[in-house]
Amino acid sequence: MMMKRRTFLAHSCGLATVTAASSILQLGLARSVAAQGAGDYRALVCILLAGGNDSFNMLVPDDSDQYGQYQSIRSDLALPRDALLPLAGTADSGRRFALHPGMTGLQQLFAEGDAAMLCNVGTLLEPFDAQALAAGTAAAPLGLFSHSDQIQQWQTAISDQRSAQGWGGRMADLLQGPNPSNGISMNISLSGNNIFQSGSTVAEYSVTPQGDGAIGLNGYNDGSNVGELRRQFIDSLLGARPGHLLRGEYRDRLAGSIEAQQYFVQAMQSAAPLATVFAEDPLSTSLRQIARIISVREQIGAPRQVFFVTVGGWDHHDELLNNQAAMLPAVSNALLSFRNALRELGVARQVTTFTTSDFGRTLTSNGRGSDHGWGGHHIVMGGAVNGGRFYGTYPEIYPGSPLDVGRGIYAPTTAVEEYFAELALWFGVPASDLDTVLPNVARFYDPASADLPLGLLA
Repeated sequence: MMMKRRTFLAHSCGLATVTAASSILQLGLARSVAAQGAGDYRALVCILLAGGNDSFNMLVPDDSDQYGQYQSIRSDLALPRDALLPLAGTADSGRRFALHPGMTGLQQLFAEGDAAMLCNVGTLLEPFDAQALAAGTAAAPLGLFSHSDQIQQWQTAISDQRSAQGWGGRMADLLQGPNPSNGISMNISLSGNNIFQSGSTVAEYSVTPQGDGAIGLNGYNDGSNVGELRRQFIDSLLGARPGHLLRGEYRDRLAGSIEAQQYFVQAMQSAAPLATVFAEDPLSTSLRQIARIISVREQIGAPRQVFFVTVGGWDHHDELLNNQAAMLPAVSNALLSFRNALRELGVARQVTTFTTSDFGRTLTSNGRGSDHGWGGHHIVMGGAVNGGRFYGTYPEIYPGSPLDVGRGIYAPTTAVEEYFAELALWFGVPASDLDTVLPNVARFYDPASADLPLGLLA
């Protein structure tokens, strides 16, 4: 799709389960666990801030000239400078930045070198060219400014077509194969079905933030007399080999799901209690559950794991300041607790947590909040992160900026492919297979390069 600068805005507007032993579970519980050494383990944790986080109020310019420009263009959405949380150090350009007043946990993580900020990243079809945009020859991602299209493209890393497979799923296709250890996928979701973790042979294993995570077949674990009869009846059905091909396939999948759930629950019940204290908000409880799962990675037999969590409610067309004052501190505190739990488990360097979102938002106010934008800023956290630094390029804010496609919508200067290539290479995807995981990566980064796309991970 080709579009002129003035026309950009015209396009805007598992079953997993059980605790009691039963005859059907003897089908495969005797399988040995392919336990991996702790030193070989790596995990990615994707946190989706669904709805489009207004990240220009999460990471704010703190040098006097740029804060003045920020304050002018944001008008009623601007945060008071004396309330901001300054971040140590400067960007390569010498500029300084600060965090939203409620993000003290992230400020600590940044100061301690366990978090970095990636500036102005978003979906692109080609490296951004301001002259091409002005001339009307720039190519724009499919469905730019659309929630459904942009949230999909952040999960698929394909911005010129719609796809049902995500880059996390393609990684699992490559690294795990169709038969995961003990029937438990390396891709574990705490937010149900999602495109990010779906591959051609791999699907996510869905768990909950509560209890032992894996939800059983309804009534199968009921300890009453009726429940025992129900379990015996189900076991008898699953123990028979039906002659019909599709019935046989269904039987095998249901039996495998029950077995995998039993294995998962047994592993989780062996987890030692965490000393780290988490809050009870949805993100904190999800990250606490992820920490528990990581603690039993050897019992599960998982040398690699990818976790997915959605935190919704970021589409702040109104009440932006009040909503972010409640929501950003929860993200910040959850990240700090998660970092502390990973240190407690001794795996802080082996787990990298990163944020995604549909898009950034307009710097201009609509009178109540901000509207759908494009480029935005993100958090990367982990012991392997070259933290306390800013990556990408935070745009200079001023009237007439060539990055401004209208109403304070700033085009991204770092592509999602560069962001995800850095994560995938760290995770263990061979450079020779990077274009399998990220089909358009060569438009932004040469996989044969000796340098990393961004240099934010060691």
